[in-house]
Amino acid sequence: MIRINAMRVGVMVGVLVLLLQASPASAQESKGSSAGWGTAAALSSLIYGPVKMTYSLLGAVFGGIAWGLSGGDSEVMNAVITPAVRGDYVITPNHLRGEQHVEFFGRQPGYREDTVVLEEVY
Repeated sequence: MIRINAMRVGVMVGVLVLLLQASPASAQESKGSSAGWGTAAALSSLIYGPVKMTYSLLGAVFGGIAWGLSGGDSEVMNAVITPAVRGDYVITPNHLRGEQHVEFFGRQPGYREDTVVLEEVY
């Protein structure tokens, strides 16, 4: 039986996320380079995918518990479930090249970065 230390997995995922966020975007690439990005994305997804699936499953369970403890308030349940269930489940070459951010914590369905208006604070 394989024993996985949760601390090691957490550290590995943290390092992977930091590396994905810090990778620079590349210019034109060859077919060989494209295959390399695809392979790296597939291998990254082997680690990232199960972590995201576990997080979404636990989010759904705790969302149900929150719904029950709040007397059936669906807004409370959605506040727990939405970040857990939405987001990216696989790593793509665009994520690795820094062209797209990995979204581990999901957002509301209507959210779009280009429509967000930041309020000025005086």
